[in-house]
Amino acid sequence: MDKLTELLKLLQNTESIEINEFRMDVEELELYLMPAVQQAIQKTVEVREAVEALPAEEFNPPIRSYPGEVAQVKLGEGTRKSVYLGGQKALYRFEEPQPNPPVVTFDVFDIPMPGLPRPIREHFSDVMEDPGDWARKAVKEYGANMVTIHLIGTGPKVMDKSPREAAKDIEEVLQAVDVPLVIGGSGDPEKDPLVLEKAAEAAEGERCLLASANLDLDYRKVARAALDHNHAVLSWAITDVNMQKTLNRYLLKEGLKREDIVMDPTTCALGYGIEFSIDVITRTRLAALKGDSDLQMPMSSGTTNAWGSREAWMKKDEWGPTDYRGPLWEIVTGLTMMLSGVDIFMMLHPTSVRLLREIGETFTREYMTAETPDLREWITELDYQEV
Repeated sequence: MDKLTELLKLLQNTESIEINEFRMDVEELELYLMPAVQQAIQKTVEVREAVEALPAEEFNPPIRSYPGEVAQVKLGEGTRKSVYLGGQKALYRFEEPQPNPPVVTFDVFDIPMPGLPRPIREHFSDVMEDPGDWARKAVKEYGANMVTIHLIGTGPKVMDKSPREAAKDIEEVLQAVDVPLVIGGSGDPEKDPLVLEKAAEAAEGERCLLASANLDLDYRKVARAALDHNHAVLSWAITDVNMQKTLNRYLLKEGLKREDIVMDPTTCALGYGIEFSIDVITRTRLAALKGDSDLQMPMSSGTTNAWGSREAWMKKDEWGPTDYRGPLWEIVTGLTMMLSGVDIFMMLHPTSVRLLREIGETFTREYMTAETPDLREWITELDYQEV
C-alpha cells in the first residue's frame, strides 16, 4: 500500500483537518466568492464611502444651567494659609470652570506605621517617629498644601493615647507647618468625639477640618467642638445619599452652616466597588445643583483607600512592579473621584499627590481654551528614582 492510499484511509472518518506551516507557490490564484459574501463586501465598501463623505462637524459639549450651587468652605485661619473648597455652579468643567481647584492633603500619622506599603514607607521612614517632622517633610519636600493628621494612636486597641496626648500631637504639627489641617481620630466611636474635642481646643482659631462626624458616634459633641473653636466638620456617610442627607440635616440643626461642612460619601477603591462611589458622588452633586440644600457642601475622598487593594501593594511579578502599580492605583482612584465631583483628596504617595494636584489645577480654566498637555510620555513621570 502506497503512502497516499494509507493517508486516505486514515482520513475516512475525519470531519476536518488542520495543516500547520503550509505553503503554496502559485503563479496565478483565482477566488470564487459566494453571492452572499460578495454582497456583504459590497455593502461594507458602500458604508465606508458614505462615512468618508460625511462633513466634519464641530463638537459642542452640552451646556446646562442649574438653580443651585455648592457652598464654599474655607479651611485655614490664624497662623494657617487659607484653602477654599467648593463653590461650583455646574456639574462638569466644560459647563463652567470651578472657582477653586480640588485640593490634595497628605496623610500623616501620630505613631509609626510599619504596615504602610514599601513605596510609601521608603519616603517617610526617617520621620515616622515624629508627626511634626512627618508633616514638615510632606510640606517642605513634597509641596503639600494641606496635611491630614490621623490620631490612630488614641485607639483603645492601639496605644490608647489620651485626648490630652492627642492635643499635644496637634500642637506639634501646628508648630511644624503653616498649612491647614484635617484632624482625624482612630475610628473608635466612643473615643473619637473626646479626642476631636481636645484637638479642636488645641487648634483654636486655626480653622481645621474635624474628621469625622457620623451617625455611629456622638456627632453633637463634634459639632459643638467645631462651633466653639472655629473649625469645620467632615460629615461621613457610607455610600448612601439618604444617610448623607440625614447626617447633614442633624449637623445643621446643631448650629453648623453649610460653609462649615464637608461631606465624605466614602471612596471605594479602583476594582473594589468604585462604581458605587461614582454613582453616589455624582447623584449627590447633581442634587445639590438642582437645589437640595441638605447636600450643597463640598465633598472629600479618602483616596488612601486605594492602598487597601492588593493590586496596589502585593508583590506579584506578572502584575508589574509596585513602584509603578501602587501610585497608579491611587492616582486613578483619585482622578475618578475628581471627575465625579470631589473637592479634597486624602492621599499617601508623593507622586500621586503631585500628579493629582496638577490635574486639579486645570479645573479652574476655561474648558475650550485650556492648553492640552502632551501626555504621550506620561509614564516617564514614574521612574524608580522618584518612587
